Amino acid sequence: MTRWDLLIDKSDLTRTQVAPSQAPQAADLAEGQVLLAVERFAVTANNVTYGAMGDAFGYWKFFPAPDGFGRVPVCGFARVEASRAEGIDPGLRLVGYLPMSSHFVADLVRTRGGLVDAAPHRAQLPPTYNQYAEAPDPAASDDHRALLRPLFGTSWLIDDFLEEAGDFGAKTVILTSASSKTALGLAYRLQQRGVAVVGLTSPRNIAFLKGLGWFAAVAAYDEIETVAVETPVVIVDFAGDADVVGRLHRRFGDAIAHSAIVGATHWEAPPDGAALPGPARALFFAPDQIRKRFAEWGAEDFDRRFTANLAAFIAASPWLKLRTLSGADGAVQAWDETVHGRAAPDTGLIVEL
Repeated sequence: MTRWDLLIDKSDLTRTQVAPSQAPQAADLAEGQVLLAVERFAVTANNVTYGAMGDAFGYWKFFPAPDGFGRVPVCGFARVEASRAEGIDPGLRLVGYLPMSSHFVADLVRTRGGLVDAAPHRAQLPPTYNQYAEAPDPAASDDHRALLRPLFGTSWLIDDFLEEAGDFGAKTVILTSASSKTALGLAYRLQQRGVAVVGLTSPRNIAFLKGLGWFAAVAAYDEIETVAVETPVVIVDFAGDADVVGRLHRRFGDAIAHSAIVGATHWEAPPDGAALPGPARALFFAPDQIRKRFAEWGAEDFDRRFTANLAAFIAASPWLKLRTLSGADGAVQAWDETVHGRAAPDTGLIVEL
């Protein structure tokens, strides 16, 4: 199969199907459409969150799929193979959100900020999700960009939000799923600002997290009630595990200054449903913070700040290894390892086509 889509069962994220690509041939493109050939992309726990929250937050709207299935958006690079869009020539190379597919179609239009997919099925998504940047030449940093652009972007924006709020007066920030790369990026940023960070993780990841030097303490989930924590606290939940969050709220109660919902790496955990002591949990939605900073800083200054901070994080992360898998089989393997929580925290999975 030379052209394919990796389809995810919306009702069970562990079930996948490699199907013939639904993208049209070049000769069948409609006016304004371009056909893109995917070159490479990263698969992370963040993409599992997209699947888990696909209906609630519109992530399934990125790329059409047959009923009951979805195409999870991933970050990576693609090249225009054929075009019927004005000012978009074959050979143009882009970085942005792609499907786990060999090919896909976009309604690309040029704007002052780059290129945007103006397809009707993406119209209700936040504008930043539909943007693509030109990436003319393959570079050694491409895999790091594919892996960390969305992850560290969220880390940086959460830190920016917390810093602007004076960390809500907290003395400690508690991170669930602390081995996820978005949590690691946030831990790095908080540590740089001198904020104490407590990381909660699975026992197998404790030694790795302690070795980074970014955490004041690292504990397993069964130590939530006993780990030493200076209050008041901010909770940033990347796990989406109701039991974990419930235990944190029951322990700290009114000593919680802010409780943020970010991700759902523990997507299979059942909801608790019980009312929790302490403040109501608040969703952190990165596009909202992007819109705010775009308005205050402008897009160019925003990009400059983010690029500099991403470079600093990469330089501070020699522990990060990249592992490359190939083709449709590689995409299936990368998704399987990630959705089952088997992906190592010190390794980034890259799929090349």
